[in-house]
Parts: sequence; structure tokens; C-alpha cells
Amino acid sequence: MIRSSKTKAMTPRGRQGNILSAAPSPRGSAMKSRAPASALKKAVVLQLDGQSVRGYLNPGGLKGAAEAIELLTTDGEHDPVPMTEVKAVYFVREFTDAFELERKTFLSRPKLDGLWVRLRFRDGDEIEGIVPNNLVELLDAGVQITPPDLHGNTLRMFVPRSALAEMKVLGVVGVARRTERDGQEPDTQSKLFGE
Repeated sequence: MIRSSKTKAMTPRGRQGNILSAAPSPRGSAMKSRAPASALKKAVVLQLDGQSVRGYLNPGGLKGAAEAIELLTTDGEHDPVPMTEVKAVYFVREFTDAFELERKTFLSRPKLDGLWVRLRFRDGDEIEGIVPNNLVELLDAGVQITPPDLHGNTLRMFVPRSALAEMKVLGVVGVARRTERDGQEPDTQSKLFGE
């Protein structure tokens, strides 16, 4: 009979429940699709109409053909934001009023490895950033960039394709130099007058 007492457990609200029961709860399927709290990052979702929503989201959920961003608000409510209404997602250090970037362009050639790009939004706004030099990631539902101001509140950004009018590559940064085959020295410049 001791064994049967171990199958009963207290649920978080103090009710007894059978641990071994296989009956799914009505919210069971929804809870499985959500990310654990440790995977959620602080983010501010800026919408195309200028409104912003603060909350927590899983950056892994932004990959693929997601129709909405699953945001957990600071009040603890689930708030799906349709991807077609999103201008950008700012992953921030702290929730402050100054989540938008103070500097939107690099002052000189960036030092981070990757592709240096300029994004032009449908509303005419432009921003520069660094994206990973991985073409598979660029074929996704949007672009994740590292902004120019590395010491600001915004750590990185996600911009959905639907918010972009244009994306230009300005340069490739951090590419290793090619080595000559078989360790041969490159040909030197030819002599003009047989010197």
C-alpha cells in the first residue's frame, strides 16, 4: 500500500493528482509548444504603426514560417503579435524607454565577423548591422542583425521580411585571407626591361 501513496502527489495549487495518469489536460498541447522560461529573452516588439510591446520571447521561435510572434508580456499574459504587423524585434538588456537605437550606422568599418548590411524598411527608415555569413539563415522568415552600437541597450534585432523594402550587402568583414596552393609563393610582378 505504500506504493499507492507514492502515486499521489500535490499539484501546484494543493490538489491531489495521480502522477501516472495519462489523460491530457486541455492546455497540455499548448504548454508543450511553449519554450521554458530559461529560453525567454527580454524583447521589445515594435509594430509598423509605431506601438511597442515589451515582454519575453524565445529567439528560436522566430525561425521558420511563423505567422505570429509568441510574446509573454511583463504582466505574464500570452500576447501573439502577427508577423505582418511587426517592424522589428529588439532584444534588450533592460526594459527602458530608450530601446530604439541612438546610432543606426557604423562610424567606420565594423570589426565583427559577418556581412555588413543596410536594411531599408517599407516606411523609408534605414539601419545598418552585421548578419552572420551564412546564407541558409538569410533564407529564413527574417533577418537577425547585430546593431552598430554594441554598448547600447539593444543587443541584437530581428526584422521580418514583410517589414523590409530592401537589403544591401555593404561588405564582408572578417574573412580570412586565401593561402596559396601547395605553399608556393605568388608570382612577383614581371620586370619591364629585363632588369
